[in-house]
Amino acid sequence: MTPLPARPHPRGHTAYPDLVPDPEITLRFLAAPTDAGQSGSVSAGRVLEWIDKAGYAAAARWSGGYTVTAYVGNVRFSRPVEVGDLVEARARVILTGRSSMHVTVQVSSGPPTAGGLEPATHCLMIFVAVDDEGRPTPVPALEPRSMEERLLAEWAERRKELRDQVQAAMERQTYSDTGTAPREVLRFLAAPTDVNWGGKVHGGIVMRWIDEAAHVLVTRWSGNPSNVAIFTGGVRFYQPLRIGDLVEVEARLLHTGEHSVHVGVHVRSGDPATGELQLTTFCRTVFVVLDEDRRAATVPRWVPVSEEDKALDAHAVELVTIREQFGD
Repeated sequence: MTPLPARPHPRGHTAYPDLVPDPEITLRFLAAPTDAGQSGSVSAGRVLEWIDKAGYAAAARWSGGYTVTAYVGNVRFSRPVEVGDLVEARARVILTGRSSMHVTVQVSSGPPTAGGLEPATHCLMIFVAVDDEGRPTPVPALEPRSMEERLLAEWAERRKELRDQVQAAMERQTYSDTGTAPREVLRFLAAPTDVNWGGKVHGGIVMRWIDEAAHVLVTRWSGNPSNVAIFTGGVRFYQPLRIGDLVEVEARLLHTGEHSVHVGVHVRSGDPATGELQLTTFCRTVFVVLDEDRRAATVPRWVPVSEEDKALDAHAVELVTIREQFGD
């Protein structure tokens, strides 16, 4: 990679004030038995944690300070990560705004005895640099120095239109108690072990909770605990979640295909003394159920009943159509 030109870093690095860090960082480690999900492979929730950690590492190094996850888009799981695999999570800053950083993350894995690693998933994340008061603060501008870097920056720019369309579609939908769709709600307190480097709950932990709640719902609906996420998208973080907060993770069935279950997940949090909860995170995720041979199994069909059910079912199909239009 062509080295970036030196420029003063606005947020620290006092030992080397004239150096701008490499926009790319790679984490490498072994997938442990404790990372496994119900299918036997590493759970999607754990992979989402790794994605967030790698993205944070790249964004924090580029900005020179604390950053928060604002958005995670279109995480597609092309193959499972197995326990014992050597895992590589490669994160790269590809576009910057005044305080934002667009970061691509690719996770690859394979047996440590093998010669190479195969891609398992990739996604685009957006981080925002914040000061000690939690206010957005400027980051160094990333100036593309090669054709590859220019193409990546242009790709990230084009993703804004997709992101805006998806968010607009999501915000048009109503989720109320009048819907009859199956749902599952997990409630617990955010523990000190969930803390990140800024004293808040790590975004990757929240994404693991999303995966777990969706897994419970899909298991109850299908009667089969062997199910896996193949897609998670439109993950938006609206406000920080603090240690000690009461957390509510609600997963609601939106649509079923022949082999897939589409789920909408809302994460809410707040003071356990009052019980007043505010929306923290929302996303959509898609699961498939596996048979004994780990092939996609047929899932029971869900038939919408209420007007809200029908609207949410159509909404899930609309999101698929939007992404197909963008070749995603």
